[in-house]
Amino acid sequence: MEILVRKGDTFWYYSQLFDIPLALIIDSNLNMDINKLKPGQAIRIPGFTATIRTIQKGDTLWKLAAAQDMDADALLLLNPHINPNELQIGQKVRIPVRVTELIVNGKQPYDFQQMRRDMHRLLTIYPFMKRKEAGKSVLGLPLYDLRIGRGDRKIQINASFHANEWITTPILMQFLNEYLLSLTNQLTIKEVRALPVYMETQLSAVPMVDPDGVNLVLNGPQPEVEEKVVAINKGGYDFSGWKANIRGVDLNKQFPANWEYEATRKPKAPSSRDFPGDQPLSEPETKAMADLVRKESFERLIALHTQGKEFYWGYEGLEPPESEGLAKRFSRVSGYKAVRYVDSHSGFKDWFIQEFRKPGFTIELGEGENPLPLSQFDEIYEDVSKLLIHSLL
Repeated sequence: MEILVRKGDTFWYYSQLFDIPLALIIDSNLNMDINKLKPGQAIRIPGFTATIRTIQKGDTLWKLAAAQDMDADALLLLNPHINPNELQIGQKVRIPVRVTELIVNGKQPYDFQQMRRDMHRLLTIYPFMKRKEAGKSVLGLPLYDLRIGRGDRKIQINASFHANEWITTPILMQFLNEYLLSLTNQLTIKEVRALPVYMETQLSAVPMVDPDGVNLVLNGPQPEVEEKVVAINKGGYDFSGWKANIRGVDLNKQFPANWEYEATRKPKAPSSRDFPGDQPLSEPETKAMADLVRKESFERLIALHTQGKEFYWGYEGLEPPESEGLAKRFSRVSGYKAVRYVDSHSGFKDWFIQEFRKPGFTIELGEGENPLPLSQFDEIYEDVSKLLIHSLL
């Protein structure tokens, strides 16, 4: 919601008037000098939308404010040209409305376009969340990197490395939505106070690492790639089992952590799954993710996959001692089984642990056969959202 500065207004006053933490208002307006606000400047207030109300008989500004459980000055701030003592029937006024419900509906086929629509709505209501681009996919779609928090500790969470594991994207997007909602309403999220997490930790979330592949699984092939992907798919038009990127490379077999060994036991040509490419980091998506973690010095990494109701937290004995304690906590809060080692190499988590000697986790959401049905969404979210908020502590 946008308002215009009046003479004498301060961010602190807005914080009190709308009951929004001061840090969130400051971070929603980073281009402003908070000590030199000028009348007429546009200020974004997070956690609110504005609706239009037509004045009815008996309406007063104070009644309208009471109906929204806020001070009448909040309405005056949104309607600087009205005379509060002379409201006219039929007059239009702007009413601030606090957002108290989730926007993201994850229980639907969730392609890149749906993710981008939800992302835009979240950025509009919660402008203290920032959007960057980690890179682009083969077909030029952005790999969005959403940032929440102002702390020095940086945590990276990603989803949809594998195309037919797309349910991980709405799980992560709904978690981001719940976290943002908890911040502006000063609530806990899974019994964890949200604002101290925001102040101490910066979350980097890449909700869809393989947008081309996700769109292929959900929507079928685009004309410009149809011939190639159908050939890779052995002539079939059922892409529900497709894990790879649009070039038939498994993005989670692309990292230089014993890649040469893994390549000897995987497909030798583009495939719907498991082909590690002709060399490590050959794909724009994996280059982008590798560049992101090299640049940002993340303290830990969480990669969301499906399925198994378990997670993997070690790699070749290179994981730091703190990983074990985190694994025990994650298992306790989520109910997922903690597995130290599996016979697998060249994954993003493997390379992160090897390269930086910091905690990395591959979380296998849900149970069954990929792609998991949306009927599992609520159960998965209940378990994994607890793990995700604890990953930021």
